[in-house]
Amino acid sequence: MDVTQEGLIAKTKHGTTTIGLVCKDGIVLASEKRATAGTFVADKKSEKIFKITDNLLVTTAGTVSDAQLLTKLIRAELKLKEVRTDRESTAKEAANLLASLIYGNIRKYSLIPGITQFLLAGTDKEGFHLYDLFVDGSVMECDDYVSSGSGSTVVYGVLEAMYRKDITVKEGVDLCVKCINVAIQRDIASGNGILVYTITKEGSKKVIDKEFETIVKQ
Repeated sequence: MDVTQEGLIAKTKHGTTTIGLVCKDGIVLASEKRATAGTFVADKKSEKIFKITDNLLVTTAGTVSDAQLLTKLIRAELKLKEVRTDRESTAKEAANLLASLIYGNIRKYSLIPGITQFLLAGTDKEGFHLYDLFVDGSVMECDDYVSSGSGSTVVYGVLEAMYRKDITVKEGVDLCVKCINVAIQRDIASGNGILVYTITKEGSKKVIDKEFETIVKQ
């Protein structure tokens, strides 16, 4: 068993597919629903997109326990910050706070450090934002698209070919469905369903939540 940090990171790349798209009128987030433990399908109804405030959502990839804990922590920290400052945190502030939690989590003195990757998306007074928070705690703001997890290797090919800067949220939802279907067909750790959220000036909304046992063709 490879217990080095590099080996653990390599292993956790095989386990999910999440997508974030920046559209001209909002953001689209999508994921499939399969959770794996090695070659075993541990959960067929796994939720991988979570609301952390009324205006901010995250997708999760990596070690499930750490992803769940960090999601709870960032939700609590942002609520506490809102109470203390009497204002909602910006998307950038939320991204940097979550990144610091990820950094501290992976730098713990333990044999098996927690390894997680998040996509954070939301809206604030400055507009719509999409951030990629990598497993080492780094933060990158995306102005087009990003994908995480083992299925991302095939998803990026579809995004490179089909994404446009002027894409609408409605078109973005359709593109995300195509990408998830491609991931399910080629990545054994992705499957069993699809979940899609949109973030627009009207707020965040779950637009697709489907479970299935076989590949869905578009």
